Amino acid sequence: MQHLSQYFPITDPTLIFFVVLLIILFAPIIMGKLRIPHIIGMVLAGVLLGQYGVNILARDDSFELFGKVGMYYIMFLAALEMDFEGMKKKRKHLSVFALLSFAIPFAMTYFTSTLLLDYSSVSALILSCIMGSNTLVAYPIVSRYGLQRKPSVMLSVGVTMIALFLSLVVMAAVSSAGNKGGSVMFWIWFAAKIVLVCTFLAFVIPPLTRYFLRRYSDAVMQFIFIMSILFMSAVLTDAAGLEGVFGAFLSGLILNRYIPHLSALMNRIEFIGNALFIPYFLIGVGMLVNVGVLFYGEGIIVVVAAIVFFGTFGKAAAAYLSCYLCKLPLSSGHMMFGLTSAHAAGAIAMLMVGMKMAPTQGQKIVDDNMLNGVVIMILVTCVISIFVTERSAQSITLRDKDMASEDLHNDNERILIPMKYPEYAELLVNMAILMRNPKLDRGLVGLNVVYDDENMPKNQEAGKLLLERMTKVAAAADVKMQTQVRVAANIANGIKHAFKEFQASEIIIGMHTHKEVSTKFWGQFHQSLYNGLNHQIMMVRLVQPLNTIRRILVAVPSRAQFEAGFYRWLERLSRLAENLECRIQFHGRGDTLQLIRQYVNNHYPEARAEYVEMSHWVGLPKLAGTIANDHLFVVVAARKGTVSYKNALERLPEEIKKFFTGKNIIILFPNQYGDPMGEMTFAKPQHFEDKSAYEQLAEWIEKVKR
Repeated sequence: MQHLSQYFPITDPTLIFFVVLLIILFAPIIMGKLRIPHIIGMVLAGVLLGQYGVNILARDDSFELFGKVGMYYIMFLAALEMDFEGMKKKRKHLSVFALLSFAIPFAMTYFTSTLLLDYSSVSALILSCIMGSNTLVAYPIVSRYGLQRKPSVMLSVGVTMIALFLSLVVMAAVSSAGNKGGSVMFWIWFAAKIVLVCTFLAFVIPPLTRYFLRRYSDAVMQFIFIMSILFMSAVLTDAAGLEGVFGAFLSGLILNRYIPHLSALMNRIEFIGNALFIPYFLIGVGMLVNVGVLFYGEGIIVVVAAIVFFGTFGKAAAAYLSCYLCKLPLSSGHMMFGLTSAHAAGAIAMLMVGMKMAPTQGQKIVDDNMLNGVVIMILVTCVISIFVTERSAQSITLRDKDMASEDLHNDNERILIPMKYPEYAELLVNMAILMRNPKLDRGLVGLNVVYDDENMPKNQEAGKLLLERMTKVAAAADVKMQTQVRVAANIANGIKHAFKEFQASEIIIGMHTHKEVSTKFWGQFHQSLYNGLNHQIMMVRLVQPLNTIRRILVAVPSRAQFEAGFYRWLERLSRLAENLECRIQFHGRGDTLQLIRQYVNNHYPEARAEYVEMSHWVGLPKLAGTIANDHLFVVVAARKGTVSYKNALERLPEEIKKFFTGKNIIILFPNQYGDPMGEMTFAKPQHFEDKSAYEQLAEWIEKVKR
């Protein structure tokens, strides 16, 4: 054994990294068999293998670096996944929960520290700040269950940052109280620095992000850019006197709308964090814990018991009281308690501030019992937080499954994407990813059609390479894609035959940009395609990435609600707006807008929808003046002989060329078809409370028959 002990602790960086990877690999496997959340396995592995355990791993600089990055990552991901509209609607609930979550444990810890543990006021305030704040250690569990946008989760994330901010402010006051700098000027300068940093980030990051994402589509470059913004924000807020985690969270809030939740970029960010940085952070937290100090005497046990009990009880009281006041289910209260009860590296950072302070009356501000007690408290609260969050996530998932939901299986969604040009194909794939229903998980279909001529072999090879690249783009967003290179004498017929073979539901296809207005506006085969296929077709012309779109404007013709595909295009556009977190504005007749409003309110209540009456289709050119370069204009068209068709649609090519040059445009042809008996089919009225549309259409059909 003595011979083996000379090799430990491991100090070689390569071996340390190898052992950490083994922990990250096997912890979920072992914990899964024991039915214990695998995040606890990461923390316990750090306790066991660290210097206070069997001393196999040395806590080298990599744990400092990756640990801090992991802590930043947790806050950054939490901010990226927040729903701003949902938070705005619940700002009163957020305020109540934030004040309670900070004040109750703060007050209970302070009085416990002064009355029971006999600490000085300064020491008690430091402990109170630690217990008043919290760390989202259990947030990866929420992500795994897909509950990021549940009210309880969003409230907990917002409360975490508010509580951390209040704790840091109190810490700044405590640390400066004994210094000459703790004057009015200190607080004026402190507040000025925070305002300056937040203002700088809020005004600089958005235009810089739009500029970069529009001009550079390389996946690696985009990821590095986002990481640079993250750490720039952390550095600036740290320099202003706040912890870097506050800057990480703030940068996530600012970048929220530029990184759609279903995008490949978001998938890469989550993958890197969950695979490496966050586990490294959790293992590093475990390595700080010295369980052996519990056997040194009763003093440390009393400190740990008092801090853990009263601090955790305060967080529980705040969570369940807020749950009651906000009228949320009890399972939501469990989730709020689970997410806000853990303390991690942020507690150590505050403790380090106290250790640097000058002693008062010959006593240390932070003694050994307090230091060891806080470290043990980190382990206990992390275990409590992870267990409670795991259980509440399961109960919320089961609870929501019992609630009424849409019949997903009635939607035959399978999106076909014909592609030819590499620089445009990725835009179409990204649009399809943002429009598809992830709950159905039916994947996409990529198609490349080549002419049957002397260049066919070369074009086939180019088509295969293009589809392979687009398959990787879809896979980066965790979306499956079937592909086919098809040979045809007619491109439109090739697309139509593939549409039937794959049993597709709709088509998203690029639209060319001719310089001259001509009868060939629709291109070589687009007109043949929408005339020969009565399913939904979206013809897309994008001049910038989708994640930089600020608003979607939709021109809806009168009687559009009578078409068979009314719900399909309305759902796709609503989902696109929700995923992009941009506004969507519908322009149309009053009766049509009323039905659109009902559908959006019932199915996509979080979408920021607006409704503007357009008395006549001739008002279409007037919209041109309201459309900016970062808007997306959608025209809901119609085929000849259908209910919503009007002669004004014949002028659509000239109007688009004249008024909408250089704009992002979608020309949408909805599902329009008749059943075998020749009767017209239309939207089912049971989706809406108001069935007047059904009655109007029935009357209209009777008039046509007469």
